[in-house]
Amino acid sequence: MRRVSILGATGSIGQNTIDLIARDADAYQVVALTGGQNIEQLAEDAIRMRAEVAVTCHEALYPALKSALAGTGIAAAAGDAAVAEAAARPADWVMSAIVGAAGLVPGLAAIKQGATLALANKETLVAAGPLVLAESAKSGARILPVDSEHSAIFQALAGEDIAAVERVIITASGGAFRDWPTAALAGATPEQAATHPNWAMGQRITIDSASLFNKALEIIEAHEFFGLAPSQIEAVIHPESLVHALVGFNDGALMAHVGPPDMRHAIGYALHWPERRELPVERLDLVKIGTLSFRAADTTRYPALRLAREVMEAGGLAGAIFNAAKEKALDAFIARRIGFTEMAQVVEAVLDKMSSENGLENAIFEIDAVLDVDRLARIRAGELIDQHF
Repeated sequence: MRRVSILGATGSIGQNTIDLIARDADAYQVVALTGGQNIEQLAEDAIRMRAEVAVTCHEALYPALKSALAGTGIAAAAGDAAVAEAAARPADWVMSAIVGAAGLVPGLAAIKQGATLALANKETLVAAGPLVLAESAKSGARILPVDSEHSAIFQALAGEDIAAVERVIITASGGAFRDWPTAALAGATPEQAATHPNWAMGQRITIDSASLFNKALEIIEAHEFFGLAPSQIEAVIHPESLVHALVGFNDGALMAHVGPPDMRHAIGYALHWPERRELPVERLDLVKIGTLSFRAADTTRYPALRLAREVMEAGGLAGAIFNAAKEKALDAFIARRIGFTEMAQVVEAVLDKMSSENGLENAIFEIDAVLDVDRLARIRAGELIDQHF
């Protein structure tokens, strides 16, 4: 019986992971489930999956969680430290699906105890790629990508020599505004941005999809995870969201991963790896689909893509700065304090400001340095939002 934990169990990735595990429940022992404010869902899943512990990151919600689990024998805990402690519990496989930089410390805790980490949290490698990979090598933990694009690359590389790879192409749906005139983007609302044409995801990642900040994070993640040079990574708009990534080899061949827009595919691949097992996902009818289309990702329309390349070239802790500023700008957009296109302006301004501050981009790669830069970037972003927007 495999011992598994799910960090971010109440989000879309976490719920899809629970769906797959529940279909073969006798094969798994659920160690820990963690979540945020949705205490009802967290408690319900903990009881259904017979988890050992359920944890909310919000300390104020501990009484509600404890009450919901009363009499079940399932331990309740709350707070960021409790989430990290849950991640450190011995497990064979841990899903890292906490949204944002908050997933970094728990992900590292899971790696240090040697678990296979199914990584759905982009920010872990964006903010601290060298640190995370070094800890994985030290503990013997394996990291498996769960982002659909990186899972696609990983699958296309099975049995291949990474030295034979010339390029990888990751696809973007274009999000809610892919057919909007560029001039109209400035007036887009959070509600409009949070409606995805293809994928069912949470509010924050869906908005990031519309701005292509999610694709910017994925470009940096591919650079870190696969050790690719920035010049080897391309992004294109693919409205159908059926081709998730392509790998181009030195003989001119392109290996494409094609599948339905269903995260259970990538989750299931990571859950069952190195085996490939049957999954409850749609089987594509290529004749019915008829056409697959691709278009260029304009960096003028999507400045996040340009910023991602600048971050990769800068190296050091630039990824941590980029991600923290992005999260702060996204908060401000959701709160209607800044406009849709102003998110990229905030991020660029923070990168420019911090790059000249005492060599922050080149600081020593330790967890405390990453967390300090993350904190400082959020402060800088908040100051810019207060002063200029």
